[in-house]
Amino acid sequence: MFSFLGKDATDDFVDVGHSTAARAMLDEYYVGEIDDTAIPENVEYTPPKQPHYNQDKTSEFIIRLLQFLVPLAILGLAVAVKIYTKSA
Repeated sequence: MFSFLGKDATDDFVDVGHSTAARAMLDEYYVGEIDDTAIPENVEYTPPKQPHYNQDKTSEFIIRLLQFLVPLAILGLAVAVKIYTKSA
C-alpha cells in the first residue's frame, strides 16, 4: 500500500482488474491525500530483552539427568526381559 505513496497508482489499480462496482466504491470510500511527512522512517524493530523462561519450572540439570537415565533404564529393562525370557 505504501509502495505507491506520493506516486500515481492509476495504472496499477487498472492492471489489477477491478470491477466497475469496485471503481464506484472508490469514490464512496475515498478519504483524502496521505501526508507523507507523518509517516515515520523505517525503524528496525528490536525486541525487548527477556530472561530465559523455563516453562516447566524445573532446573536444567534434572532434565539433562533424566535424558541420560531414562534411556539407560529402558535398555536395562530390555536386557532383563531378554535374560528372563531366555531362561524360561
